[in-house]
Formats: sequence, structure tokens, C-alpha cells
Amino acid sequence: MLFPALNNRHADKRRPYIEPELRRVRRRPYIDLSVGQAILARHMNIYVELTREFNQGELRAVLSSGQAVVLHKLAVMSKDGDWILEESVEALEHILGVLGNHSAGYRFGAPLDVRWMKGGWSSHFEFREKLLRVRTDFVTRPPRLSPADLRVMWQEQGQCDVPVVSVRHLVELKKTNREKDYAVIGELARLLKSPEDELMSSRSARDLIQCGLEHPDYVNMLVTKRPVLKVIQEGELNLEKALDAERRELMHKNEERLSRYIKSAEDWAAIWPDVACAVADLPLKEAHKVVVSRAEGVLPFEPAG
Repeated sequence: MLFPALNNRHADKRRPYIEPELRRVRRRPYIDLSVGQAILARHMNIYVELTREFNQGELRAVLSSGQAVVLHKLAVMSKDGDWILEESVEALEHILGVLGNHSAGYRFGAPLDVRWMKGGWSSHFEFREKLLRVRTDFVTRPPRLSPADLRVMWQEQGQCDVPVVSVRHLVELKKTNREKDYAVIGELARLLKSPEDELMSSRSARDLIQCGLEHPDYVNMLVTKRPVLKVIQEGELNLEKALDAERRELMHKNEERLSRYIKSAEDWAAIWPDVACAVADLPLKEAHKVVVSRAEGVLPFEPAG
């Protein structure tokens, strides 16, 4: 997500959180545990159902980030849904229509409009699904995926019932400034089949040393792309130190990227509480028009720098 959370007094008045519901289930042992299980199952299924609705008739959305980790069977659940969208007016209008059918509302972020999506901004919505608060986040140009990566992604997912970003691309998406994502990357790397992908992604010194011993030619070929591979021959301890330094460098790089967006969104953040109040009771189609009109001239289409 590209935007920081805001304390918005107008938000969430009609949208209860799932977490309190689950806590209530835990506190009251006389409640059938199937209630909590049903909530959890519904929480997992809603994002799959939304993906199918987004792609009705043609491919427009690929499930990403935390829900992709779930579908690759490395997590039980993720709180939010993230999608990479086709960058077209038709695709974004269809997504807005689906969200409108669910009575979704905008959260702080960029309008779901091609002009902002081309600049790498993200759009955020939420709605209530019975006991659940469903949060949805969208980008068309995700960080660290090149245009060539995106072309491959759309080709790979064209015939999938539930399009989900590949493990290889998910590794790149998870190179954030959050510590926990690097543990996820480490587990994702173990799902990769090719030595090249493993050497470019693994977070385990032992795995890298073993792979390097088995495929020295790949190490020589890839060392310019991933300098940490130079340290494979120096032993496990030195390689672990190099991996830690690499992780910190990746985290700082993402922090710098985010800071450009946060700085560029300061004026938009300042007026967002008033915008949120103005659209709180409007259907999404009408709210979208208001959000777009208020964002024009305030939120730049591309971040500074």
C-alpha cells in the first residue's frame, strides 16, 4: 500500500472490523467453534469470489500480495486483498462497478483512474460483508515489476480460474520495508524450481551455498545481478552477514520510494477528511466522481522525483 493510514473520524461508521468478532468467539467458550471457523472461511473466500467477479468475461485483475501468499499455501489468511489491474478505462470501470455492487466506499488513496494509476499510485476501498470488513487495494504498476514482468504475468494468468501472481513475481513484490516480508520471501524461494530463480531469491545462506555448489555456472552468470552471491565461497557466517546487509538495503530502497509518494500526497491527505465526509453516503459511482474532481490539481498524477 502506498498511502499511510489516516485517523479519519468519518470512516468505518458502518463497517465493523472482523478482529473484534473473532475475539468474542475466543472469549465465549460456549459458542460453537464453527462460528469462528465460518468467519475465517468466509474471510478467505471473499477475495477469491471478488477476483472472479473482477474477471467476468475477460482478464482484468490478478490477485497479489498477502492473498497470493495464501493461495500459494504459505499462509492461512491475510487481512486485505491486493490486485494488479489491467491499465485501461474499461477495466477500472468494471472494477468500480463490482465494488459498487458490494456498497464499497473509498479509503484514503488515489482515485481509481488511469491517470493516477499510470503514476504508480494505489487505490483503496472497503465494504462490509456480514461480519467482515473487506479491504481491497489496487495498482496497475506495482513496484519492482518491470513492463516485461507484467507482460509475462498477463500471459501466464490468461486461462486461470483465479488469477494469482506467480511465486517468482511475488518474491519481488515482497521486497518491502517490512521485516516480516523477508521471511515470506525465504519460504517462497523454496517453491521455485529453477536454480537461477533460487539463487536470485533465496534468503537462506545454507540453501544458497548448496545451490551454488550444484550450479557454479549460474552463480558466475548472476553475480552481477545479485552481488551477495560473491560471498557464497566465504562460508555461511559471512554470507548471512551479507544477506542481512542486502535486506536492509532493499528495505531502505522501498522506504525511499514510499517517501516520494507520501510527500507528494501531503496536500491530498490534508483535505481527505472533508472529501471522505462528502462522499460517505453516496453510491460508489457518484462518490468516485467527487473524489476525482477533488483530487485533480491536488494529487499529482506522478510523485515528485
